[in-house]
Amino acid sequence: MTDLIPELRTPTAPEGTGRVKGGMPVSRVDGRAKVTGSARYAAEEQAPGLRYGVVVSGTIARGRITAIDTDEALTAPGVIEVLTHLNRPKIRSWDLAYKDMTAPGGSPFRPLFSDRIFYSGQPVALVVAETFEAARYAAQLVKVNYEEEKHETDLLATLDQAYKPRPMKAGFTPPSSKGDADKAFEEAPIKIESQFYHGVEHHNPMEMFATTVIRGEDGHLTIYDKTQSSQNNRWYVSRAFGLSKDKVTVRNPFVGGAFGSGLRPQYQLTLAVMAALQLKSSVRVVLTRQQMFSFGHRPETWQKVSLAADKDGKLQAIKHEAIHETSRLEDYVEVVVNWSGQLYACDNIKLGYKLVAHDRHSPIDMRAPGAAHGVHALEVAMDELAYKLKMDPLQFRRLNYASVNPLDDKPYSTKELHQCYDKGAARFGWDKRPLEPRSMVDGEELVGWGMATGIWDSLVMVARVSAVLHADGRLVVSSAASDIGTGTYTVMSMIAAECMGLPLERVTFQLGDSTLPMAPIEGGSSHVTTVGGGVHGACEKLQKTLIKIAKAMPGSPLAKAKPKDIEFIDGAMQLRNRPDVSLRLSEVLAAKGVDRLEEKFFMTPQMAKQRKFTRAVHSAVFCEVRVNEKLGMVRVTRVVSAVAAGRIISGKTAASQVSGAVVWGISQALHEESFTDHRFGRFMNHNYAEYHVAVNADIHDIDVIFAQEDDRIVSKQLGAKGVGEIGIVGVSAAISNAIFHATGKRLRSTPITPDKVLLGDREIPVEEPPQAK
Repeated sequence: MTDLIPELRTPTAPEGTGRVKGGMPVSRVDGRAKVTGSARYAAEEQAPGLRYGVVVSGTIARGRITAIDTDEALTAPGVIEVLTHLNRPKIRSWDLAYKDMTAPGGSPFRPLFSDRIFYSGQPVALVVAETFEAARYAAQLVKVNYEEEKHETDLLATLDQAYKPRPMKAGFTPPSSKGDADKAFEEAPIKIESQFYHGVEHHNPMEMFATTVIRGEDGHLTIYDKTQSSQNNRWYVSRAFGLSKDKVTVRNPFVGGAFGSGLRPQYQLTLAVMAALQLKSSVRVVLTRQQMFSFGHRPETWQKVSLAADKDGKLQAIKHEAIHETSRLEDYVEVVVNWSGQLYACDNIKLGYKLVAHDRHSPIDMRAPGAAHGVHALEVAMDELAYKLKMDPLQFRRLNYASVNPLDDKPYSTKELHQCYDKGAARFGWDKRPLEPRSMVDGEELVGWGMATGIWDSLVMVARVSAVLHADGRLVVSSAASDIGTGTYTVMSMIAAECMGLPLERVTFQLGDSTLPMAPIEGGSSHVTTVGGGVHGACEKLQKTLIKIAKAMPGSPLAKAKPKDIEFIDGAMQLRNRPDVSLRLSEVLAAKGVDRLEEKFFMTPQMAKQRKFTRAVHSAVFCEVRVNEKLGMVRVTRVVSAVAAGRIISGKTAASQVSGAVVWGISQALHEESFTDHRFGRFMNHNYAEYHVAVNADIHDIDVIFAQEDDRIVSKQLGAKGVGEIGIVGVSAAISNAIFHATGKRLRSTPITPDKVLLGDREIPVEEPPQAK
C-alpha cells in the first residue's frame, strides 16, 4: 500500500514544532499530494486496455421497460458492448446479497436487475467503448420504450399517507416519550405551535462518483472507487456477484469529498464490475454531474414542533413530529425528532416520526442526518417561545439547561455546553444585543443577531490497527480507514507520533485499502475515537514490548526502571526528567536481532461503561445577518461556533471541519434545494448552475472556538469526540433566528430564499412582523 502513495511516506511536520502534541495546528500530511496533483482519485487510475463505460439514465419515474434498441449504439465506432437487464452477467437475485453494511430495512436497489423502473434517472443501460468520448456519443443512441405508471413525488400532498417505519436499519433508535405532553401543553400559559418544511438537498462533492476496475490475468479485480469504506464495497461486490473476497480488492486512498453520499455503494460500482466480468477487461465508469442527482439525497421533510412553558420560562411540554420521504424499496430512517428529547430539561415530551413512500431513489445520510433538520425546527421554535416570553433566547436556553438526559435521566459522559454558551456569547458580543426585532439598522440593511444550540451523537465503533516500527526509526500504522477530506491521514499520524515520541515525518498512516486491518465505514464523526483509539492502543502495545526488551538488554540503563517512569521522545526511550538515561529505539531492535516490531490492537467500545451515560457533542452557534428588505437579500456576515467535542487532537483540521460545516449550514439555510417537476417525478436543477450552493461571496467571518473537555467515557484512549457533523447542526436555525431579529418575520422553511424574505414561506403560513418601535 505504501508504494501506491509514495508522497505520504515522509509527511511534513510544521516548522519548529518538535514533539507532536494533541491540539497542535499541524498541516495536512496529504496536503502536498493534493495541491500538486500527485494524489490519484478513483477516475485517475490507469490500466492497459482500459475500457470506458457511460450510463444511460431512464426518463420516467415509475413503470417498466418494454423495449431497448441498442443496434445503432453498437454500430458506432469504438463501441464494444451495451449492457442492459437483458444481457448483463449473472448476479444474485436475493435481497440479502445486496445489503451493504449501512443498508436500511427493505429491498436494496439493484441496477440493471430487471425491467422495473423505480425512479427517474435510474440507470437502464451501460455503453462500453474503447474511449470515453465514443461511449458518451453512443449512449445518446440507445432508445428505450416504457410502459409508464402513475407516480408520486410530492411530500406535502401525501402527508396523509405517512406510516411508522417498518424494520429499521441498525443504529436507529425509535423516538420515545415521557409524561403527558398533550395535557401539559393544553394547561400551560405560554405556548407556540409551528410547522417546518425542508426541500430535498443533494451532496454534490467536487469529485463525481467513479469506479475503475482493473482486472488481473488471474481474474482478480482491483477496484478503485469513490467510497467511504473500501471494505463495505468489497463486501457488497463479493456478495452481489458471488465472488470470493480474495478475488476482490477495493481501494480509496483519496476521496474528493463525500459527506455521506459514499456510505453505500453507488450504482456505477455495480455497472463497472458487470462490464469487467462480461468483457474480461479493465473498465472505468464515471457519473456525470447530472447523474450525481440520481441517487441518495437528504430527504424532503415536514415537521411540527409544539412547545409550552410556565410564566417563568420553564418548559412544560415538548412535542415534535416529523414526516419525510423514502423510496418504495427501503425504509430509510433518520433521527429527526430524537434530539428534542435530549437538549432541554422537561418532564413532558412526545416525539413522533413517520415516512411516506415515493417513487424516488432511497435517501442517504447527509452530514448530520436527522439533526440538520430536526435541531433546526427545535431551535427556531425555542427562539419563537423565548420571544413570546419576552426573554433573551440565550437566557431561555440556560434556564432550561439539561444536566441529565431528560428522557432517561442518564448523566452525560461530559457536557460543556455552558462553556460553549459563555465563550461563544463573549466572543460574539451577545450582551450588546437588543431584544426587539428591527432595532438594528445599518444603511439600507436591517441587522439581526441569532443563536442556536447544536447536538450530535458521540460514536465509537470497532476497528483493528497494526503498528510496525522499523529498525531505521520509521513507524508505519495501518487500518482500512477512509479519508474523505476530514484529515484522517493527519490525525492518525499525530496520534501515533505523540504516543511513540516520534517526529511526524517518521510516521506513515496507511488507509484506503480493503486488505488492511478492519475499520468501520467513515461516517457519524466516529473515525477519530474508533480508529484513533486503535492507533493509540497499538502504539501502547508497541511501547510495552520495547520496554520489556530494553529492560532485558545486558547492561541496560533502564533495567531497573519502572514502565511508568519511562517516556518516549525523539526516537528514544528515557527516564522522565533524565534525558541522559536513555536508549535509541534502533538500539532496542538491534539488541532483539530484528529489523521490525509489529503490534496489533483490536479497538472495541467500553460498552458496559458507556451504556450508563448519554454521549454527545454540543455547540452554541451565534450569527449576524444583514437583510435588504427591498431585494430580499440576506448576508451572513459573522458566525461564531463554540464546540465541546472532547479533547481536540488536531487543532487545525478540527477547526477546518467546523468552519467547512458552517459554510454548508449557510448553504442549507439560504441556498440549497433540489426542485422536482412532479408531472415527471424528476429533479429539475441537476447541475451546479441551478442547484445553488454557498460561494466565496456568501462567506464572511467564521470564528471557531473549542471548549476544554476530556471525555474518557467516549474515548478511554484519547478523551476525544468527533467534530465532522456538529459544525453544521444549529447553523441554519441561528440564521433563521437572526433573520427574525432583523426583520420581525418568522420564516420556517429552508432554504430562506429572497422570495420568502419578501413574500413569506411558500409552503407554510408566516407571521406578520411586529410594528417597529
